[in-house]
Amino acid sequence: MRADVSMKATRSKQSVQLGQEGRQATNRRNAPCPDSADEGGLSKDQKVTAVVQQCKQDEGKSPQTSSPAQGKVCRTFVPFPVLNPERLRTAKALAEKAVKMHKVFSVQGPYPVVRAALRTRGWVERRVQRPNLHAHQRPNNESRASTNDAGDSDDDNSDNLEKEVPDGLYDLMSRLVRNEMVYFYWTNRRDAINTNSLQKEQMTNHFAKAGSFTTKVGLCVNLRNLHWFDSADPDTFFPRCYRLGAQDDKHTFIEDYRRTACTSFLKYIVEREHGVQGKATNVQVLRKRGKRRTSPIVLSQMINSALKVCQEFLESLEHRDIDIHLETPQTLTKEEWAEFINGYYLVVHEGAEMENSDHFVNCCKTMLQRLVKVSPQLDIDGIHNIWIIKPGAKSRGRGIKCAYRLDQILRLVNVDPNLMKEGKWVVQKYLERPLLVLGTKFDMRQWFLVTDWNPLTVWFYKKCYLRFSTQPFSLDTLDNSVHLCNNSIQKHLIPSQQRHRGIPADNMWSDDQFRTFLSSQGREALWQTVVVPGMKNAVIHALQTTQDLMESRKNTFELYGADFMLGHDLRPWLIEVNASPTMAPSTTVTARLCTAVQEDTLRVVLDRRADRTANTGDFQLIYRQAAVYVPQYVGVNLLVEGYKIRRPCSLPPLHSSNCAATKHCGPVKKKDPKAKKVKPLPKRLLKTAETQLKNSSSGVPPPPLPPELPVLDPDETFSLHLPMTVTSIHLPISTQSHSVPLWKRRPEVSEEVKPFTSLSLSKTVQTSSTLSA
Repeated sequence: MRADVSMKATRSKQSVQLGQEGRQATNRRNAPCPDSADEGGLSKDQKVTAVVQQCKQDEGKSPQTSSPAQGKVCRTFVPFPVLNPERLRTAKALAEKAVKMHKVFSVQGPYPVVRAALRTRGWVERRVQRPNLHAHQRPNNESRASTNDAGDSDDDNSDNLEKEVPDGLYDLMSRLVRNEMVYFYWTNRRDAINTNSLQKEQMTNHFAKAGSFTTKVGLCVNLRNLHWFDSADPDTFFPRCYRLGAQDDKHTFIEDYRRTACTSFLKYIVEREHGVQGKATNVQVLRKRGKRRTSPIVLSQMINSALKVCQEFLESLEHRDIDIHLETPQTLTKEEWAEFINGYYLVVHEGAEMENSDHFVNCCKTMLQRLVKVSPQLDIDGIHNIWIIKPGAKSRGRGIKCAYRLDQILRLVNVDPNLMKEGKWVVQKYLERPLLVLGTKFDMRQWFLVTDWNPLTVWFYKKCYLRFSTQPFSLDTLDNSVHLCNNSIQKHLIPSQQRHRGIPADNMWSDDQFRTFLSSQGREALWQTVVVPGMKNAVIHALQTTQDLMESRKNTFELYGADFMLGHDLRPWLIEVNASPTMAPSTTVTARLCTAVQEDTLRVVLDRRADRTANTGDFQLIYRQAAVYVPQYVGVNLLVEGYKIRRPCSLPPLHSSNCAATKHCGPVKKKDPKAKKVKPLPKRLLKTAETQLKNSSSGVPPPPLPPELPVLDPDETFSLHLPMTVTSIHLPISTQSHSVPLWKRRPEVSEEVKPFTSLSLSKTVQTSSTLSA
């Protein structure tokens, strides 16, 4: 009883408290709305703007909640939002108009520019369930990159999240369209939307199966098939790349590394003669010389080995190596290769002393002149033979290392057996002689847009930006702070004091600033004649090789970010292609350019869709392929049906009473002793048969074969009445072989005698003969 009384008392107190809070909320709802004051003389747009501003102010205030007494049940009472009738009517009108015009969109991720641009066009957002802040940050980016095999993404927007705060009128319209179909999806992840479940009129910003060119492995493999699509050579715009997880690629890489060591050694000899290497000698090389004193290298032997390898390479390009016998020994044995590579390390990387090489310079120059005609990357190879190792399952520069020793490269790859097993590791030739700006290395981020894969339609953005490293360029150290220009890496580093003061602290330049720099060197014209055309061709070729691997869906588009490096001759080299390029306004340069590229993307995919003459901003259509007809798959399997042709059996002679062809016709049942004996033919019929055989041997041609012959059961006992006037006899043959006719033409017989005859063809066949008068 006491427990029941106490429970009733508690419930009564809670009801009184909730009743008081409810009356307070009712008073707030009945209070005059400040938005409705002073509305006279305002236009509809001004009213909507005032409503939105006032709603943001009201919703920004935290609601008052009363704390329950100690020992009481804690219940939170959330008051209903104060709704202005005018605001509700406006929201309903805008939402109904958007639904009628199919302008309902959904944005997943921090893309405030896309939201604002769509709202300006009259679109209404249907918001998905808002995740909490920690879930939105995607803390385990590495695991995400490893599982997302669809492409490499450098979307690093976790530090620039859009705060999910109520936005008044737009939030109200989002609730009104929560049950409507979305016609435009913009997400930062490809797997956020299942494209197979979308209807035809729904649009999304990601193609399915884009890993054929947005992953390091995919781009490495598919560009080798460029010769099937275009006459261009991928070695003219893409540094040599190999998969170390594949045994054939690994073997090819080792051969390439050794051959590059030979050409690098020849270039070292030539540059040393001209004094180029003397200027590059620094304190670190001198220290190595002091620590390790070695005997002089036998220069003639090393140069001779390098020339032999280069000559063999030239012969292979000219296909003259096909006449070499397979048992011919290799140019260098395994031991000779090890000796040459060790000597190369000592000379180039450790500054070992060498004998005089004046009389070898001309031979080295001649060989290099022959190689430069067939090796487009000979100039960027340098002399250090540096390669960059990339794990294919990671993005934003994570796990990338540079190395110049072959054993070190292979050892780095074998660290992670999973990546090695899946073939995710790639090794690419490092550009040892890039174009430098004030002594600092940089790369370029270039956007391009694909709006269709059949026909392939590519839009190239006219603007780009440069990303600098925080340290001055040097090949004496292989630290990532010197050689990797990713903003996700460099933003955590402090710029070096030795770096030129002309490089900004945020490590970025716009393309206009770079063109000003080229103009100061008298090379501004090369931007439009070399750089831009080279980047366009590289993008087109990369897309051509993967066109048949992509799932082409209409009402789909995707924005990509390509990373380029420039050689000292300003030739662009494609490094990689990124899906979901970062749109974070990390610097003043990206804040302006990333905003512009998002707005121009919507101009191309939305405005131009309604009006072909609409402004597309800085996007330029650079490639549109003719449509390829793809027959629709109807689910019918192709097959070929037929019958096996078997060899026919031979026939017995006419005068034989037994089946002489039983050995050809298969096994025959034993003779039944109860069977009636076959009567022999009369002498008169035997003479007629002999005459028929003589005529057949005299060369009289038989009549043509009949179209069809019946096949009889060999085990069936039957009688054949054969008049001698017929010209053909159908014989029963085993079903295991084809039916074979027996044709014999006999001469004219006197009308007085018309005999009948029957031939015994097997022991199971009974015949009878009759004579006609």
